[in-house]
Amino acid sequence: MWLKPEEVLLKNALKLWLMERSNDYFVLQRRRGYREEGGGGLTGLLVGTLDSVLDSTAKVAPFRILHQTPDSQVYLSIACGANREEITKHWEWLEQNIMKTLSVFDSNEDITNFVQGKIRGLIAEEGKHSFAKEDDPEKFREALLKFEKCFGLPEQEKLVTYYSCSYWKGRVPCQGWLYLSTNFLSFYSFLLGSEIKLIISWDAVSKLEKTSNVILTESIHVCSQGENHYFSMFLHINQTYLLMEQLANYAIKRIFDKETFDNDPILDDPLQITKRLPKEETLKEVHECFLWVPFSHFNTHGKMCISENYICFASQDGNLCSVIIPLREVLAIDKTNDSSKSVIISIKGKTAFRFSEVKEFEQLVAKLRLKCGAASTQYHDISTEVPISSESVDPSDDIEVQSLICQKECSKTVNTEALMTVFHPQDLETLNSKTLKEKMKEQSWNILFTECGRGVSMFRTKKTQDLVVRGIPETLRGELWMLFSGAVNDMAANPGYYAEVVEQSLGTCNLATEEIERDLRRSLPEHPAFQSDTGISALRRVLTAYAFRNPKIGYCQAMNILTSVLLLYAKEEEAFWLLVAVCERMLPDYFNRRIIGALVDQAVFEELIRDHLPQLTEHMTDMTFFSSVSLSWFLTLFISVLPIESAVNVVDCFFYDGIKAILQLGLAILDYNLDKLLACKDDAEAVTALNRFFDNVTNKDSPLPSSVQQGSNVSDEKSSHIRVDITDLIRESNEKYGNIRCEDIYSMRCRNRLYVIQTLEETTKQNVLRVVSQDVKLSLHELDELYVIFKRELFFSYYWCLRAPVLKHHDPSLPYLEQYQIDCQQFRVLYHLLSPWAHSANRDSLALWTFRLLDENSDCLINFKEFSSAIDIMYNGSFTEKLKVLFKLHIPPAYTEVKYKDPSKGDELSKEELLYFSQLHVSKPAKEKEAESAKNSPKGKEKVDIQAYLSQWQDELLKKEENIKDLPRMNQSQFIQFSKTLYNLFHGDPEEELLYQAIAVVTSLLLRMEEVGRKLHNPASSTKGLSGAVCASGGPSEGQTESHLEKDPSSLREEPQWSFAFEQILASLLNEPALVKFFEKPIDLKAKLENAKTSQLSSRTRK
Repeated sequence: MWLKPEEVLLKNALKLWLMERSNDYFVLQRRRGYREEGGGGLTGLLVGTLDSVLDSTAKVAPFRILHQTPDSQVYLSIACGANREEITKHWEWLEQNIMKTLSVFDSNEDITNFVQGKIRGLIAEEGKHSFAKEDDPEKFREALLKFEKCFGLPEQEKLVTYYSCSYWKGRVPCQGWLYLSTNFLSFYSFLLGSEIKLIISWDAVSKLEKTSNVILTESIHVCSQGENHYFSMFLHINQTYLLMEQLANYAIKRIFDKETFDNDPILDDPLQITKRLPKEETLKEVHECFLWVPFSHFNTHGKMCISENYICFASQDGNLCSVIIPLREVLAIDKTNDSSKSVIISIKGKTAFRFSEVKEFEQLVAKLRLKCGAASTQYHDISTEVPISSESVDPSDDIEVQSLICQKECSKTVNTEALMTVFHPQDLETLNSKTLKEKMKEQSWNILFTECGRGVSMFRTKKTQDLVVRGIPETLRGELWMLFSGAVNDMAANPGYYAEVVEQSLGTCNLATEEIERDLRRSLPEHPAFQSDTGISALRRVLTAYAFRNPKIGYCQAMNILTSVLLLYAKEEEAFWLLVAVCERMLPDYFNRRIIGALVDQAVFEELIRDHLPQLTEHMTDMTFFSSVSLSWFLTLFISVLPIESAVNVVDCFFYDGIKAILQLGLAILDYNLDKLLACKDDAEAVTALNRFFDNVTNKDSPLPSSVQQGSNVSDEKSSHIRVDITDLIRESNEKYGNIRCEDIYSMRCRNRLYVIQTLEETTKQNVLRVVSQDVKLSLHELDELYVIFKRELFFSYYWCLRAPVLKHHDPSLPYLEQYQIDCQQFRVLYHLLSPWAHSANRDSLALWTFRLLDENSDCLINFKEFSSAIDIMYNGSFTEKLKVLFKLHIPPAYTEVKYKDPSKGDELSKEELLYFSQLHVSKPAKEKEAESAKNSPKGKEKVDIQAYLSQWQDELLKKEENIKDLPRMNQSQFIQFSKTLYNLFHGDPEEELLYQAIAVVTSLLLRMEEVGRKLHNPASSTKGLSGAVCASGGPSEGQTESHLEKDPSSLREEPQWSFAFEQILASLLNEPALVKFFEKPIDLKAKLENAKTSQLSSRTRK
């Protein structure tokens, strides 16, 4: 590699370099200890260790070239090399291109200037073919080139950054370099003659955490495929860990959850308040500033985030103050002329927000004015259709009226009132203690509205949270749920959407609608609203509309319970958008086939239990108890375990604080029952104790009628237990665990997502191996290693987005066997690595035909079961089984005549040729295939056909073993190719000559048998052409027979077509012991698997 010319001191006391070549202008040196007999002694080892620690590629490389001029003591390093071949190429280039030119210069200074300029030009040229950009620091460029040469990864792999650190191998730290790239964590070290090279793919990481112990003060722990790796002595360990966490989660989402990755909002987590925005919003700008809080008379410091349609602000302490300003509400944007650098935003309702100390505030004002102009145009129709009074204090009124207009136009069936107002209207004349308390709550909120504003743009402060903890009044619950969840913004951005979806989804029938119908009357069956057709119909419409909107989720159990509560307090359209907010933003990945989101949050909950309730952790031998118990807590927001009048208070807190509220409450419940749980002897006893506790949670301030309240209907026996008020329980959870930050929860979610995904992947693998092991002779260990290699090859295509039209990304909704499938190009790589027949000259053709044979459904993809069946026959099959496979490879549908576009490459097929031949003679067009598979495969939740799977499974069980008499006959051109393949397989074998003679004898015998058979039917015919050639050769060499087959094919085609049955070929080959021995000799699969694991990545690099 060429280096930026730098001065070096040649005469050093350590004598670290030895001269290999020299001339008048250049010197080639070798590092002492490199390639010396005996390793160069202690000096060589110390030099090698020094090289791995120092921060320069020029010092690490074992070879270098220096530029010198006569009578000068100044030397310039201009090149280095990792091996002798590389440095020799540089040296020869200098001799051929530079040496002759230097003689024309008059002075040494001109020579040096010319050499420096030439080398810099070479570096710039070299940089064009590398990811190192010209404006990158010199050290990064050197590190990038070293990374590329050291690990041999494909050029598409992008290096993100690198760090100096120690890797702990047992109790010994190895100093080296950690390289973080888009798909791999790589480490390299050279210490006292011992080289360590480590490559870990991000998608294989199951645990990533910062740890510390007596030996390691602070380190990063990486667990991959059951192996633990520790890295320490970072200069900035927090920065390093954060980047590693981001890269690991990026890889996990991109590979295992492609749809979520593609739809992942760019507006990720700069502020927690942005979680309340529609997921289509993308972050444009972030500014640090101060917001004036008028009712508190102080400026609060925080960050202002700007997206396409919203301005958000949150103080550094998120609970102190936060605001969301929709641009549709903005009337004017002004700036002050003083030194405060203030931006004043005026909105409807005579409210203004002042942001001060904003950098580049003038440009910001100009941008916001343009945005507001666009926003005004976008919502122009709404503003003109629904006149807004300047005195209005609820800017969301226009949205509600406009939605009602759209509903009347699109559908007459949508409810426009919350079910609670229909079935439990408040009696204003009857006043009791509960009603008075409810009125006092309403008055408290009205005072807050007066101070902080009402509607989307209200200030959210600590006082707001305190009122939420006390419980939202019944009359305000629907409005505030919409506001705090951000559903009001979704509904404003999509006027009339719900009514249209209801119209479109009416009458649809699929698995989701069947499940919905089954669960409708199980949703709060004790409540009068869901004992009537009004409530049931509303619930049906909302759930069906959502399943229609989001078919990937469709319908999941627990959605009915949550939606029924939403319908009690919100209008039907509002309940729909609340459900959208919960499923798609606030609880992502909860309501799908694998409920990954819920599993991740359960893992977070377990981690919080270990931190805050260590005595409970010590008592419980298995932490999975908490996962099994808490699953319903997370999926239904405690609605399924708490009485309805208490559960709605939990929902209040959830819509305000998100998952943090659920985690805090879960900890408070365990803490409250700590003594009882510590006294329990088994899980069943602990579950009983928790259920008894939930039965005794009450809401003493609930104004609901006693007939509806569940907590008041407990039996006398249970009533003897201590009652717990939900308000006290929520307040206690805030006091004890309110210091849990949203940022910490987000980090724990990222960390535990790795573990959850890898656990699910391990389950998938075990299910696949269990199914496949029943049909093959491979051991479970061999199958396990084969599965890892198979899956890894598929992931290489995901890493670098290699073009493969039929290749599908991971879809967890598919059956286990269909989740991972490879195409012909990937199969060829694996065939070369694993097949005992891969040494054959026509191995690409064999790989192609084998793939076509395995691809029975002609979708140009094969799964692991099909792949392992081929490998199993090659290694464990009997002579007959192996011969039958070879026979079938040379007849349709597997066989296709291969014509090479570039004869100079021999029998090697290009990727384009391979994919072309693999798709020939497809029995069904791709679209028809997809349509058919859609009926039998669960591409989406609603398309699962269980009966089809059961029928398919039964067919496989009843499938009879293929009879060799059913195989079609092999014609002459196919037989010729079959013979060539056998010759190629025998090449290089110790018994090669004997095998050639045996196959020649068999070929001659078969042709004579065919000749006799033809004479019996047609005495005039003969096969002297081929028979004579084989008899004359005696079969001792491949060349004689093969050359005749190739040079004079017309001698065969002039004769009538002849063919052979499989039984004839099998009987003939069985008469030759050498052939039988060749196919029945045992082959070491273990060695092949080990070699494949080490060379798989390099084979992909070469392709």
